Amino acid sequence: MAELPILDIRGVGKIYELNGQKIEALRDANLVVRKGEFVCLIGASGCGKSTLLRIVAGFEVPTSGEALMWDKPVGGPAPDRGMVFQDYGLFPWLTVRQNIGFGPASRGLPRSEVRDTVERFVNMVGLTRFADAWPHQLSGGMKQRVAIARVLANDAEMVLMDEPFGALDAMTRERLQDELLDIWQRTRLTVLFVTHSIEEAIFLADRVVVMEPGPGRIASEHGIALPRPRDVASPEFNEVRRDLSARLHSHHARKAA
Repeated sequence: MAELPILDIRGVGKIYELNGQKIEALRDANLVVRKGEFVCLIGASGCGKSTLLRIVAGFEVPTSGEALMWDKPVGGPAPDRGMVFQDYGLFPWLTVRQNIGFGPASRGLPRSEVRDTVERFVNMVGLTRFADAWPHQLSGGMKQRVAIARVLANDAEMVLMDEPFGALDAMTRERLQDELLDIWQRTRLTVLFVTHSIEEAIFLADRVVVMEPGPGRIASEHGIALPRPRDVASPEFNEVRRDLSARLHSHHARKAA
């Protein structure tokens, strides 16, 4: 008997109404994600990547189809699905420790358990020296580490990431990609990651899902068989990048024709 997937998206569509007009943001999306997988969604703006992510998070309700987690319909936001945004979403009035501990404390865990959980994830993301700092005292990369730690501390099984490194400089972005992979390999979390960058998707993912706009839909899926750690300068990496780039642009060219 096949193992039950952690996420099963079946025929999901989303239509918005704007000024009396209907806008089809997503059509007939189907995607299965296994526990422990790292899956990246790529595609042009307006192809439904963030809409799909928000439906999985429970922030949006699909117009058609359903999103299932462990074979149960997603009925709204829940701690088992943590969302990491590009703009961090930290509470500015709380320190690093307090931001990370907010979820466990809100769930009523004993104070000692909250403290141990916070220390574990503060250490995991390398922010021990900044544990009592306020968000405005942190760099962008540090803020994103706190955002990731806060999701992990809330006992998430799946992390949903909407272009989390998009606002960072290239060096910080590369460092956080390495750190995210290290955390993923240690925790065996399931990650669904939205990005515009083909290189980032190939570097991070077990599988890359290409989406296309007009309306947003899943166009193709591609397993990434490169061994880890991956070298972005290697001939093998660049061969995958050329192939995926050609496929991505061919989807767009067909749509524009």
